[in-house]
Amino acid sequence: MLGAGAPGARGQYSRGTGTPGRLRVIVLTYVLVALELTCLFMRFSILPYLTRQLGLDSVAFGYLQTTFGVLQLLGGPLFGRIQCPAFVALVASLVAAVLSFTCIPTSTKGVSANAQATPPGAPKASIFDLKAISRLLLQPAVLPVFLVKVVSGFPSGLFLVMFSIISMDFFQLDAAQAGYLTSFFGVLQMVIQGVVIGWLSSHFSEGTLLRASVLIFIAVGVAMALMSNVLHFCLLMPGLVFSLCALNVVTDSMLTKAVSASDTGTMLGLCASIQPLTRTVGPTVGGLLYRSFGVPVFGHVQFATNVLVLLVLWRQPLPQKRDKVG
Repeated sequence: MLGAGAPGARGQYSRGTGTPGRLRVIVLTYVLVALELTCLFMRFSILPYLTRQLGLDSVAFGYLQTTFGVLQLLGGPLFGRIQCPAFVALVASLVAAVLSFTCIPTSTKGVSANAQATPPGAPKASIFDLKAISRLLLQPAVLPVFLVKVVSGFPSGLFLVMFSIISMDFFQLDAAQAGYLTSFFGVLQMVIQGVVIGWLSSHFSEGTLLRASVLIFIAVGVAMALMSNVLHFCLLMPGLVFSLCALNVVTDSMLTKAVSASDTGTMLGLCASIQPLTRTVGPTVGGLLYRSFGVPVFGHVQFATNVLVLLVLWRQPLPQKRDKVG
């Protein structure tokens, strides 16, 4: 267990059939993610109304979101003045940081006998070695899956970064109603990712789930292009959430399986960089599209993009997963 009484307990990964320490780490990880997402969506819900009060249009809001994406991508923790929500987010983030440093083991991934690791005596790669990252990304079993992850999910990312403005202008929702809609989105994500995807993954292959997510993206794109009110969006939201969850879970799984154990962290970092990259270029592109063509353009882009992805997957199947052998 991760207790204070056992020497060397901190930083160790509990083994055995019971694995109470592992369960504790998993539960705590869920709590930390919930804290982070609560604070993030708290900002999402109030920022568009604040910017509207300051006289910014959708394009200017897109520029503002792009600035946020750049800072998030670069990892620059910038804090503004305290509003009540911002203060709560700050306190929650500090609590999450303290829990991370005091309760999360330094290593939660067991080292198996067949794990592929750095050979003894070999120089350790620098974390700033871009050539090593490029070589990892350009592996035949990695690049196609990574491109599908980026391209297939980007149109939905465009829509989601503009969702606050869309909910205010197109759906005519006030701040409280937009918060309820965001909460509904979060509950759907929790149920689908925590229950539905897990059940499906035990009955279907990763390739099948990936193709299913792309197909549903296409259907959701058509529905998004035709929707005219918030009720229509609530009806298509389960399909959107399923596609997003299936795409992220399946591609993350395929990508981490395609690399050695020593490269797993790097690959997870590359996967995690997609969201801030979307938040960097998405708000500006999304703001311009929204101002020029309206909400249906997001459905058109999602439909066209995922049709192309499906054709590629149909003609050129993704590489099969391989075991991590030494």
